[in-house]
This record gives sequence, C-alpha cells and structure tokens, in this order.
Amino acid sequence: DLANLVNEAALLAARRGKKVVGLQEFNDGVERVTAGLEKKQRLMHEEEKQRVAYHEAGHALVAFCLPNTDPVHKVSIIPRGLAALGYTMQRPEQDRYLMTQGELESRIQVLLAGTIAEEMIFEDVSTGAQNDLERSSEIARGMVMDYGMSRLGRVTYRENGRSPFLATGGDGHSKLYSHSEQTAREIDEEVKRIVDDSLQKVRDMLAERKDVLVAISEKLLEQEVIDADELREIVERLSPGPRIVPGTDVEKKIKRPASDIGAEEIFDPDAAEGS
Repeated sequence: DLANLVNEAALLAARRGKKVVGLQEFNDGVERVTAGLEKKQRLMHEEEKQRVAYHEAGHALVAFCLPNTDPVHKVSIIPRGLAALGYTMQRPEQDRYLMTQGELESRIQVLLAGTIAEEMIFEDVSTGAQNDLERSSEIARGMVMDYGMSRLGRVTYRENGRSPFLATGGDGHSKLYSHSEQTAREIDEEVKRIVDDSLQKVRDMLAERKDVLVAISEKLLEQEVIDADELREIVERLSPGPRIVPGTDVEKKIKRPASDIGAEEIFDPDAAEGS
C-alpha cells in the first residue's frame, strides 16, 4: 500500500507539472489508493445528492462527537471508485495494536450514523448503508464471539478447526463447534442487541445536534468537500459539545478533586510527558 501511495503521488506531481512531490500529492494519493478514483462524470440527481450529503454528514458528526474515534480528515460527496457516492475519511494519529470495547462500540456508532441521518431527515433509508451495516454487524459479532465483550461472558465462540479424530470427505461436516444451537441463537440476539443499542445512541446524539447535521450537509452540498478544520468550525460553533465516553483519554485527562482521590496524587498526562 505504501508503494502504491508513493507511485500515485509521483504520478499526480508529474501530471501537475511539478518537479517535487509535495504533501498535497501524498494526500490526494491516499484518497486514490483508499477510496478509488474520482468519478465526477457520475451525475446524481438532486434528491440523491442531498441524501448522500446527510449520510456522510452523519458519519462525520458522530465521529467528531465521540472522543475515542480516529479524527475526521475529510468528508466528500464526490463519487469515487466503483460504488462509493461519498465518503468520510478518518486517519489514526498513531499506530494501534489493541482496541477497547468502548472504541469498538464507537466504531459501530460511526458506521451506523449515516443511515440514521437519512432516517431522521427523509423518514426513510436507502441501500447506501449496505457496507456500513455489514461492517458494524461484523464488529458486533467479533465482540460477542471473539473478544468476550458481551453479556454472554468472557468466552470465545468461534468454531474450532477440523476434528483430528474424524475423517472428512471435503464437505466440512467434521468441524468442531464450540457452542450449541441454543447458544448460536443467543449469540445472534446479543449481536442484534449491541447494534440496536448503538442505533439508539446515534439517534439520540443526532437528534440533539440536528442543527449541526443540517449545517454540515448544506456545506457539503455547496462545495462537495469539507476538510477537518471546516468540520471543526461548524461543530464547535453549533454543537452542545463532545460526549465523554468512560475509559477514554478525554475522561482520563479530567482532573478529579483531591477529596475524591484521597492521598493519591493527581496524575497530569501532559506534565508527565514534559518530565
């Protein structure tokens, strides 16, 4: 992927008549590699364009309001690739090797925010959320079956490999399953509960910030692309404020009164970094 990015950036610089590959070419290269080529010739009628704008505004607004998500870098309603009519690009600030339960739940909420924004504004939903629903459902299933992040307990339910004691004719019937049919139903119910809870949280969040959602959408319809600074300006001007989710860096940086901590020293991460 890195090689593809450098190649794309170099090609863009050459097409623009530049002798040096600059930051803009690398930024544009990232979009071409991750989201595909711009398809400006793919014309959408006005109602569809409005729906895409609200869909992407929903993703961007929820991603901004949840502090344990990757920062939003760019929001666009310019079609790209084979199917994408718009996209919200988030970029991590550092390499990550672990994800907490709260971070996974926030990722689900960001994915579901597009369809909820459509539901709220148009009182109907579209097929544009298919990939979002697939990804959010898969994250929820991973939380239940792989990571022990559900009411079913700290256990894993993924199927085991092929039984070493049974011969197989290639039909796959000799695989070992670590749960019964009843447990499989409970897993499905728990996955649905996680997704449904996330849907309700997103509904509440967007209902509270409907004016912000509308403002972001109108800006997208006006200029098709919003960068991080423009998004921040709109949200901070109109929003009641970001949500603070337990277990996140934002909450940890809030200093509690010394009386609540006892003899413990108040930890200031910024001071620690400077020491």
